[in-house]
Amino acid sequence: MKKYIIEREIPGASNFTPEKLKEISQHSCGVLSKMGSGIQWVHSYVAGDKVYCIYNSLSEELIKEHAATAGFPANSITLVSSIIDPVTAG
Repeated sequence: MKKYIIEREIPGASNFTPEKLKEISQHSCGVLSKMGSGIQWVHSYVAGDKVYCIYNSLSEELIKEHAATAGFPANSITLVSSIIDPVTAG
């Protein structure tokens, strides 16, 4: 599978309560479970009015389908070409 970064513009996202984040996460997981094994949510970062999600997926189309079905925006979807970290410097 390929790795993608999805940018979601969600006003007030950084002010969501833990309960609201749990609700959103459960909804997302419910949609994903119905979509099969071709798409996986890895994790997300909530920052300001945006949520940056990391997904593994067979295609960008599956990410768009998830967003539409779940009712989440997918303002940009970017294919990750490489991953670097401190080990890369070694």
